[in-house]
Amino acid sequence: MIKILALILTIGGMIALILGVLGVFGNDMTSLNPWALTILGGVFFIAGVSMLKYRKDEPADSE
Repeated sequence: MIKILALILTIGGMIALILGVLGVFGNDMTSLNPWALTILGGVFFIAGVSMLKYRKDEPADSE
């Protein structure tokens, strides 16, 4: 379950980071503030990568 959440955060962070950086440098594809997209994308990307790196899924029935 944690790996799925981490993968969603990583992919969402990459998309937001790309759209934010493109918006900062002139090609604004959204109506949102590009700096907000860049910062949130960076936070989500780093959170997702760190969850993938350090968290391990525990088996459901560990006896």
